[in-house]
Amino acid sequence: MEICIDSVLSGRYAITGGASRLAVCSMLAEGGLTPSTGFFQFVSRMSLIPCYAMLRTRPGNFVYARDELEIMKADVKVLRASGADGFLFGALTEDGEIDVPACKLILTAASPLSVTFHRAFDQVADPIKSLKTLINIGFRRVLTSGQKDTAVEGLKLIKELVDVADGRITVMATSGVTKDNILKINLESGVEEFHASAKRKMETEYNTNKFKIGASDSNYVTVTDKDMVAAMVALHPVRDEIRRTYSPVI
Repeated sequence: MEICIDSVLSGRYAITGGASRLAVCSMLAEGGLTPSTGFFQFVSRMSLIPCYAMLRTRPGNFVYARDELEIMKADVKVLRASGADGFLFGALTEDGEIDVPACKLILTAASPLSVTFHRAFDQVADPIKSLKTLINIGFRRVLTSGQKDTAVEGLKLIKELVDVADGRITVMATSGVTKDNILKINLESGVEEFHASAKRKMETEYNTNKFKIGASDSNYVTVTDKDMVAAMVALHPVRDEIRRTYSPVI
């Protein structure tokens, strides 16, 4: 059970809830961007479960210019030194194919650490062909909702991907995964790993803003719901061998 987080508090809640891996990002409201070095170091040092770092320089599409790729390559080096156990990355061409040269650049920089191809996969033109490409170039996992808004809606394609993968790459279901559907997704698709945010809104204790800054609501922050994580973990059909016990002070 991988939980994506963008704050230290969310990291603590995810671990307390029983997550087996963290996907550490900034700006989950934008789909997740590369975390700052300081943030990642803090989370990595407090965590006894693996921490993967998102590699994404900006919001928007997944067609990257050369300078953006060089930035992400540099981020790999810094985040590895900060304790990263793996990465999440994805890059596409303008016609919806896997950007193989871009992916090889990051895979080489990250080696021998594991790299997950993130939800850029749900934008590809041909998912079966693209899955085979990911296998051939060395990705360990792929995140997908079956090219639908939620994993439940995309179950047909997710099952097909699991069948085609045949153990050569791990297909992880994501988007709308909850305690109410995690077993359904497992039973109907064969997926054994899941990625979720398990988030809730938390009212801020103090609000000193005299005017709105940015697009977010300053009265609330979004954090991981540890009870939601615990409920999914309790129903999880497969327990990661890498899961360890950790009880941070909240």
